[in-house]
Amino acid sequence: MKKGIVGKKIGMTQIFTEDGRLIPVTVIEAGPCPVVQKKTVEKDGYEAVQLGFDAVPERKLTKGEIGHQKKAGIEEMKKVLKEFKLNKAAEMNVGDEIKADVFAAGECVDVTGLTKGRGYTGAIKRWNLHMLGKTHGIGPIHRQSGSMGVIDPARIFK
Repeated sequence: MKKGIVGKKIGMTQIFTEDGRLIPVTVIEAGPCPVVQKKTVEKDGYEAVQLGFDAVPERKLTKGEIGHQKKAGIEEMKKVLKEFKLNKAAEMNVGDEIKADVFAAGECVDVTGLTKGRGYTGAIKRWNLHMLGKTHGIGPIHRQSGSMGVIDPARIFK
């Protein structure tokens, strides 16, 4: 891997090109990510760096996580720790910071993300359907989806 950084999605916005086209844009808070641990060939069998992201109070971490980060000399504890096998991992040292300026303007990047994970949800949360009425004979099914469409096409149009 040539470059890598940890970030968090802030939201969506839009920008307009000079010819008036609208382009949807995802806003990501990326970095600064300090190097928390350096993996070496002699000790671990491969070269990589572990990056930290997103400051968190010390009381929200376990003692093992606190000790791991204090060993690296990080003053501000980090919630997310991710390992990257970067090309220049041997040149980096513990405590170095990687910022978003490692990427050039207009450079294509691959993004990997995690969902919030809503478990076994119902139709209201999963597909944003409306609830049924809450009174007068609805019974215990007010959070079920109800009718999804007419019988004739036998499907729901996009």
